[in-house]
Amino acid sequence: MESELVKVSQELQGLFLQLGVPRSFPKRHTLLHAGDVSQHAYFVETGCIRLWHNHGGTDVSVKFFLPGELCASLQSMHNEEPSKYELETITPCVVRILKRSELEREAEASPGLRAYFASIMVHCLVDYQDLFVDRIAKTPEDRYRALIEEDPAVLDMVPLHFIASYLGVTPVSLSRIRRKTHLS
Repeated sequence: MESELVKVSQELQGLFLQLGVPRSFPKRHTLLHAGDVSQHAYFVETGCIRLWHNHGGTDVSVKFFLPGELCASLQSMHNEEPSKYELETITPCVVRILKRSELEREAEASPGLRAYFASIMVHCLVDYQDLFVDRIAKTPEDRYRALIEEDPAVLDMVPLHFIASYLGVTPVSLSRIRRKTHLS
């Protein structure tokens, strides 16, 4: 699955480097709690962040953000409503933080940036549709193979129990899938 906010454009990366506040966070630090309205976007410089949802007591990983990617709870930020998701660091992270109000101001001043934000929203829609269809149409083994092919860095940075929750399987099932995949 492509990055939720895709690789950051040069203009947007420059904006984050210029205006974004650098911060370091330890492993397992919550950047956004479900139920809070998202006021910030994060440019990941080092480490890994995950977007996840608590579904009836079950932890469901939705997306992993790696260095060079921008992350936020878009639904919350765009609609100014409580987030359905949590943003949590998986590893120690260095991020650049930009307030929603600053992003909006910069987008108003730059038609190119505004167009880029529109393309981000389209990419997100496509990504979530793909995620939805993949959960229905593909086996966990197929989803694991796709993850290996499309985002191999995730396997190096993300603990297996989070990958299992992303794939919709238990850690034991993921172990079987990995064994079968690596033997074939």
